[in-house]
Formats: sequence, structure tokens, C-alpha cells
Amino acid sequence: MKNSRFFFLGFLMFLGLALSAQILEPVKWSFSSKKLTDSTYELRFKATIDNRWHLYSQDIPMAPPATTFHFVKDSSYQRIDTVMEIGNVIQEFDKNFNMELKYFADSALFVQKVKLNTDGTTVKGTLNFMCCDDTQCLPPQDVDFSFDLGKVVAPAQKVAAPEKAVIGKDKIDIGGSRKSLWGFFILSILGGLLAILTPCVFPMIPMTVSFFMKEGEEKTKGKMQALLYGISIILIYTFVGFVLAAIAGPNFANWLSTNWLPNILFFLVFIIFAFSFFGMFEITLPHWLVNSSDKKADKGGFMGPIFMALTLVLVSFSCTGPIVGTILVESAGGAILKPIVGMFGFSLAFALPFTLFAFFPSWLSGLPKSGGWLNSVKVVLGFLELALGLKFLSIADQTYHWHILDREVYLALWIVIFFLMGLYLLGKLKFAHDDDVPYIGVPRLLMSIITFSFVVYMIPGMFGAPLKALAGYLPPQSTIDFDMNKIVRENVKAYSGNGGNSTKPKEICATPKYHEFLDLPHGLEGYFDYDQAVACAKKQNKPIFIDFTGHGCVNCREMEANVWSDPRVLQRLRNNYVILALYVDDKYKLPENEWIKSTYDDKMKKTLGKKDADFQITKFGVNAQPFYVLMNQKGDVLVQPRAYNLDVDEFIKFLDQGVKNYKSGKSLFNINAK
Repeated sequence: MKNSRFFFLGFLMFLGLALSAQILEPVKWSFSSKKLTDSTYELRFKATIDNRWHLYSQDIPMAPPATTFHFVKDSSYQRIDTVMEIGNVIQEFDKNFNMELKYFADSALFVQKVKLNTDGTTVKGTLNFMCCDDTQCLPPQDVDFSFDLGKVVAPAQKVAAPEKAVIGKDKIDIGGSRKSLWGFFILSILGGLLAILTPCVFPMIPMTVSFFMKEGEEKTKGKMQALLYGISIILIYTFVGFVLAAIAGPNFANWLSTNWLPNILFFLVFIIFAFSFFGMFEITLPHWLVNSSDKKADKGGFMGPIFMALTLVLVSFSCTGPIVGTILVESAGGAILKPIVGMFGFSLAFALPFTLFAFFPSWLSGLPKSGGWLNSVKVVLGFLELALGLKFLSIADQTYHWHILDREVYLALWIVIFFLMGLYLLGKLKFAHDDDVPYIGVPRLLMSIITFSFVVYMIPGMFGAPLKALAGYLPPQSTIDFDMNKIVRENVKAYSGNGGNSTKPKEICATPKYHEFLDLPHGLEGYFDYDQAVACAKKQNKPIFIDFTGHGCVNCREMEANVWSDPRVLQRLRNNYVILALYVDDKYKLPENEWIKSTYDDKMKKTLGKKDADFQITKFGVNAQPFYVLMNQKGDVLVQPRAYNLDVDEFIKFLDQGVKNYKSGKSLFNINAK
């Protein structure tokens, strides 16, 4: 009943606005400057907000667009800190976006301090903002600003009394800022803990343990090295995140996680470690590094832990990239303190288990020492390293369309690897450093049963079984040659097409661009080009379902296997939407006439993936995948976009709400708004 009343009131308001034919301008901006010292100025951006309307804060999620300030780069001045918000920030549940948000009512003041490097200069830029009332939102708007500073010697500009009253509440704003930073810090810690469970990170733990167990004879030295190891991880992540955000931006995270060179190197690193665990050779640090550590023995000689920490950061970045990438977007936008806090929280949680295992190696050495159990553990971990290392090769294979490690080849390798691991656990396979195993204990028997059961579970995948539990680790279903499910679907489709009475709606309007090397899961049909999808949506009068995805996106595969596969979701995607899949890591080189120059970093985007990634960042301020957007043909976003969430019922509500808003004309904002 409340929803009906809500939409009715919204309709009346829309009708009234249409009849009056007035252009709404509920937020009016004024600009002023204040001289603090001979070379320091305070730039003031004051917003006067109409009754019932509110202006969103800088400190909110992607949607609605936060108030942001973009300054034209000029060597004649430098910014001091970031733009500060001064005044009463209201934080409460926002009906328009169905989430808790921060905003200003009545008025808002934003302050930026600058220092002049010359006698005088003009500071120019653009601010972007969005405002809403209780029933509607206006599209994001850009407002140009310009401040002439130091060119005319004049007394410091006076500030009106009402503005002074607002400044007097500065402590309230800072307190709110601190609370938001603490919340972001806690979320970053959770992200770091989740990163431990990714396939790129978890196998690195045994390498850490085996490295520090060598120092068991000198307990004090070992503990100091373990502590330095954890601190190094934190410092590397925090420093690298800040530098990359300031210099390279978020696209570097995408390059590191999808480019063939780092992924092939990561694959080789895992293979080398696996062979080392099998006893083929022992990994040692370079002689020059060891000698350098020895020379610094009096000072600690702790280059080894730093090297191990750097290796962990680099190798794990392929899986931690989506989490870190969000923080890099924050930093690239000018919010310096927040990404540093976020990266610190992430790395703190990320380093904790590695440090604990290294700091307390007795947790492992306390296990029974008879029977060569430690070498057996290393060999088993070697098998896991060998299997999980294939993930990196698979990412490079998918992004560059080499087709050397398609799903059935990948599965065949895994089946063989884990079958051999099962034989090893039963004592039927022996390596050079293994002790004789006259009999096996119950733990090894149980592990072998689990391993062989896992092998049996994977075998149907060779014939097209979805294997949902492994969705994030395997190449996509579309790469398999002999997919029985696909054969059945195509036969049914062919029969329906010839049989004459099929009621299945037409899914696409024209042959999709890039269909030679891109595909959608579960037999869905759609597009991989924005313009094609919009044209088809206009023709079929349907909303557009945008799937920002990637070949190397683990969470994307899990969503497709566990959420998209639900018959209720498939039915809605197939019948109610034009599907647009945008692969942000694809390396297909576009013809020169399709290159675009980014408005985000002013760089030319020459590949399909970079073009799609730039579209996601510039339009939505996000570079993590998966990311789902429901949009009409005009570019209006229909509902709050969604990210990784395996709740099928919530995803269905998301799709249904998109259709409902599409039919009623309700939307959040337009991505094409200037």
C-alpha cells in the first residue's frame, strides 16, 4: 500500500512538472575565496538547497554519484589536502536508492585550501553533483568554477555571518568523517580476510611456513623475521596502492591480473614451487641477496622476509586485484586518506595468517614427527600448487583467446593431478625424499577418499556438467567442445524453429559483434557491443542487462554458475532483457576507427577490454567485477546496480524491479547526463 501511494505521488509530481514546463534547479552554487597568508587561499563552494531537496555528500558509494571536484592541473598552484565538507551531514535511509546515505539539506559548504607557486593564478575546474527529493532525482550535473587568486592585492574577503555559523560546526563534520573511515577500515579488513580464501593466495601459505621453519634453530631471529614479514606485507600494499593510484591509476590492477606476461610468470612460479615441494630441487635466495643479508647480520639481516613479502604481494595480485581495484579508484579520484586507510586495513588482515604461521612454526612442528609427515605435507601441497597454478595460465589463455587450455583440457589435467595425489596418499606413489610407508593411517585414508571422490565429481564436467562448486576455478562453460547440455538446447531450439508453435521470444536482433570469441553462459544470447545492445533494446522495447565481467573474474564465474543458472533467473534474463556482456580484460585489438580517448585518464583505449573497462569507470565509478546494471535505451539506470552476491532471491527481485521501473518510467540517473 505504501509503495502504491509512493508511485502515485511520484506520478502526480511528474505530471505537475510536465504541465508547468519548468526547469528544476533546486541547488544553486556560489563561489568565493579567502586569503589566509600571502600565498595560501581558501576556496569556498557554497550550495543553497531548496526545501525538500538534498545534495549528496562526497562520502557515499557509487550510486547516486557523490559530489566530486575536478581541478584543472596547473603548476602555478598546489592543493593542500582534499576538499573538506563543513556543516551538518545527515546520514539516514534514502528511499530513492534503498540504502543509507549521507547528504546535506538547506545548505552545504565545501572548502579547498591551495598554495600559490606564483604571484597570481586562476584556479579552474568542474564540480559534479546530484540532488534528490523524497520522490525523484535529477540527473548528475556539472558546474564550472574559476577563482582568480593573488592578481589583485585586496583585503581578505569577509565571510557572511550565516556561513560563520556553519563553520562553527566543523568538529561535527570531522567526527562523521572519522566514523566513515572506521567503517571503511572494517570493511577493508573483511576484504583482506576474504582474499586469503582465493585460489591465488591460499597456496602461498605453505611456502611461508616452510621458509620460516628453516630458522627454527634461532627462535628469536625467526620471530623477528616473521614480524618483519608481516610488516613488509602491510607496507608494500599500502605504499604500492598509493603510488599506483597516483601514477598509474586503477587500470594497472587490471593489467596485472589479466595481461599474459604477469600471469605466465605467476604460473611458472607456482610450477617451480610445486617441483620444489616434490623434491626436485630446493629453492634458495640469490647468492648476492644472501651475502647482503649476512653482511647486515648485526643490523638484523632480514632481506629474506622482505623478499618473501614482495613475492606474495605480486603473485596474489591476480585474485586480490578486484578488491584492491576499488580502492585505487577512490585514490585516483583524489581521496587520498581513504584509500590509504583502506589499503592498510586490507593488508593488515591479509598479512595476519601468514605472520602467525611464520611467528609460531611450532604449530606445525608440534605435529607427530615420525614417518616423514612433514615431507608428505609438502608433497601434497606440491600437487595443490601444480593444480592451482593452472589458473594463471587459464586467465592468459582466455583473455588472449589462445584456446590451449579450454575447459575439458583444464579438467583433464586436474583429474590426473588429483588422481596421482590420491595414489600418493595411499602410498602407491613415492618421491625421492619420502620414507617407506608400510601402512597408512586413518587420516591419510580419509584424505585419499576425499581426493578420489573429488576426481569422480570432476569427470562429468568433461561432458558439460556445470560443476558449480568449482565455478570460480575453471574456464567458462562456453569453452568446452563436447557440451551435452548445449547440444540438447540447440536441438530443442532447432526443433522449435521448424515445429512452428514455439512461443519463445526472439532474443537478439542481429549477429553480435565479437561472437567469434565471446559467448554468454547457459545458452543465453546477447551482445558484447554497447551500440548493438541499445539498438536491439529499442527494437524489442526491452531494458538492457549490462554484465561487467572478465575472463579472469573468479566471482563472475561463481555468479553465473550459482545464480544465473537458476531457472527463474534464466527465464527473466532470456525473456525480459537484452543482455550486454562487457569483458573488461579482453585483449582483442580494435580497429583504429573504434579507438576512444578516455575522459577519465586522457589515454587512448585501443583494445576491447580497455574500452569496456573505461566505460565502467567513467560512467559508474567502479572497476570491480562482476557488476550488474539495469538500464533503458536512453541511458537511464533503473535500479541500484548490484555486485557479487550469491542470493538468488535478491537477484530475482533486482531483475523484477528493473522491469517494473522500466515500464513505469522510474529511474535513478542517466549515464549520458552532462
